Order: sequence, then C-alpha cells, then structure tokens
Amino acid sequence: MSPPDDSPSTGGTVPPSQAIIERVAQREGVDVTDIEPPAYEPLYAVVNPDALDALFQSASRPNPVRVTLEYEGYDIVVHSDGDVDVSETPPSDDSPDSAIEE
Repeated sequence: MSPPDDSPSTGGTVPPSQAIIERVAQREGVDVTDIEPPAYEPLYAVVNPDALDALFQSASRPNPVRVTLEYEGYDIVVHSDGDVDVSETPPSDDSPDSAIEE
C-alpha cells in the first residue's frame, strides 16, 4: 500500500538519513526495519549517511540547502528544514522497461 501523495515528512525530528528510510518504507508499505539488504540496496550505496546528516546539522546557514538523489526507484529531495520529499523516479528513455525501437 502506498501513501496517497508525495507530501513531505514532518521534518527535522530525525536525521535526514533516517527520514529517507522512513519515507521509502512508507511509500513501499513496509516496516522501516524491512528496508535492508538483500531486498533493498543500503542507503550508503548512493550517499554517505554520516556526511548527509552532518550537512544538515548546522542550523546557522544563511542560505537554504537541498540535496537530491535517487534511491530504490524514488527521487529523494532533502530540504534544509528537515523535510524529505519522495516521489517515484520516472522511467528514463534508456531503461530496460522502455520501448525498444527496431
């Protein structure tokens, strides 16, 4: 079961790396503890979780920060206020599921 929309998390209550896992689990309709190998790629395969969390720890930034990445078929956007947006990654033209032209 998927959530009805791509609304962001409540933001800022957990480190961004944990928020990503929670939002993906929510979208997948599974418990957060199920987001682990072999069924799911580890988050550290696409981003350094410690570096990501450290980037968002500083509250004295003059400008907003936003990090985008792809993880498990989702486009992830982490905002400086702690919100994490998760939306399905649209298929690319060179994906195996795309039409093959002869």
